[in-house]
This record gives sequence, structure tokens and C-alpha cells, in this order.
Amino acid sequence: MATTTEQATTAPPDPVPRPVARRTFADRDGLLAWVFLLPSVVYIIALVALPFGLAIAFAVSDVTAGDPSYDYVGLVNFRRAFSDPVFWRALGNTLIFTAISMVLIVILGKVLANILIADFKGKWLVRFFVLLAWTTPVALSSISWLWLLDSIFSPIDWVLRQVGILGPNENVYYLGEPGWAMASVIAVHVWRLTPLAAVIMIAGLVAIPRDIDEAARVDGAGYWRRMFEITIPMVLPVVAVAALFGAIFTFTDMAVVRVLTRGGPNDATQVLASWAFYRGIEGGDVAQGAAVALFLFPLLLAAAIAILRAVRRIEVG
Repeated sequence: MATTTEQATTAPPDPVPRPVARRTFADRDGLLAWVFLLPSVVYIIALVALPFGLAIAFAVSDVTAGDPSYDYVGLVNFRRAFSDPVFWRALGNTLIFTAISMVLIVILGKVLANILIADFKGKWLVRFFVLLAWTTPVALSSISWLWLLDSIFSPIDWVLRQVGILGPNENVYYLGEPGWAMASVIAVHVWRLTPLAAVIMIAGLVAIPRDIDEAARVDGAGYWRRMFEITIPMVLPVVAVAALFGAIFTFTDMAVVRVLTRGGPNDATQVLASWAFYRGIEGGDVAQGAAVALFLFPLLLAAAIAILRAVRRIEVG
């Protein structure tokens, strides 16, 4: 009995303690998030923040290619830029160039996106040739257009002569007359960026639920009614994003202008990006070029804020 009582009152032995699992690096979410963000932060600092800070420092100095010594001069370079008639002409050309290009890029990108999502034979080959305009280096494609727009050997003029639009010895000076030069620069730029806009819009078109379109078809809605009441409202946020990318690329682009016209004739196609390059790099006035280039920042910031606010209102609505 004593043995039984002792067994009943004796407490059970303590369980063997398990070793505490040590947290690995992959389990630390906060630290891991910062590690993944680090390449982006380094990229932004190295390629955006540092050049931007350096441009501000140059813009308030008198640094030139012949005299690299740094002397602070305040807002002198900005006053010189504002008193330069070429600056104001470049600003007007930039606004015209961007506005017309963006309207054409958005419209043609939407049309091209509708074509590329259609189901037809050889669509992958068509998509390849469409994207070729965007993937081709801008200098190479612009040189090709330089030959196409030549005032003497242009194949475009040859075709126009064959159909009777131009006379036997008549030529169009695409890059030699102010109006034709600006139209040519805009056309080449639109040709380059339309495939990018089309790819962005394809993502929006593919994301539209098919049951909504099928329900509209059952209700008797025609193509244009479905386009304006279903497709366009649902892809407007994507269109706005494409417009934002296009505005940034257009505002800061100078490659087409440099290769085709070099800002001519008589600065008729000069834009802020090209004028900053010619003043700061080719002209050797680094401070003046930096001041002109900095003027792009508030314009781009205002455009980005306006587009992003429009996208937010569209999404909330």
C-alpha cells in the first residue's frame, strides 16, 4: 500500500526541454526587406540623386570647360538663360513637341494594341516587327530616317513623284524648312515610342474581364459602344501610365533632334534637352548648360503630378 501511495503522490518527471529554434536571416522580414530595397536605393542615389545634386551645384557656379575652378555665382546663370531668346524658343518647341507627340502616341498606341491582341496568323511575327522600332538603338534608327528624309535621295519623295503628288524634279525639304523639320522630328519620335505605349496598353486590355464584354455583346452593344463605355474607361489608368512614361521620354529626349536636325534650321527644332547639351557640352559653358537642364525638372514634376492625380481620380471613380 505504501508503495502504491508513493507512486500516486509522486509528481511526474519534467519533460525534456526542447532546443529553441534560432531565427535565420530569411526569417527577419524587416531586415530582409531593407536588403532587397538596397539595390534600388543605391541605383537612385548613384544615377539620380548625385547627378541632380551635381547639376544644382554647377548651375550656381561659373564652371566652364576652360576654367573648371568652382566659384559660387548664385542665380546668374538662370538670369542669363531667361534673357536668351533661344531658351524661350526651345521651351516653346519642347511644349509643342511633347503635346503633339503624346496625343499621337496615345492614340496610335491604343490602335496598335487593339490590332496586336487580335487573334490572327503570324501575330507573333507582327509583334516582333512592331517592337523592333523600340528595341533598335535610337542613333541607328535616326540615321535610317536621316536617309529617308533626305532632300535629294529620299525614297518618300520618289513614291510621291510616282503617284503624281510631286512634280518630276520636285523635292520636299523635310529637314531644311522649319515646319517640315518639326513635323519630321515629331513623326520619328512617335514612331519610336508608339510600340512602348502599345505594349503597356496591351496589359490593360488583356486585364479586362471577358464576361463584361460578352455580357455587353449579349445585350446588343455594338463595337463602338463597347469601346467607349467599357474598353476605354477600364484602360484609362493604363493609358495615363503610358502617357506619363511617354512624357518623361519625350521631355528628356534629344537624340532624334541631334541626329536629324541638330536643332535647326535656325533653332526651329531646338528643345531644352538639346539646347542644354549644346551649351554645356559642345559650347563648354557647363554652368549655363546645367541651368537650362534644371529647368526640365519643375516641368516634369508638374506633368507627373497632374497625370498621377488623374489616374487616382479615375481609379477612385
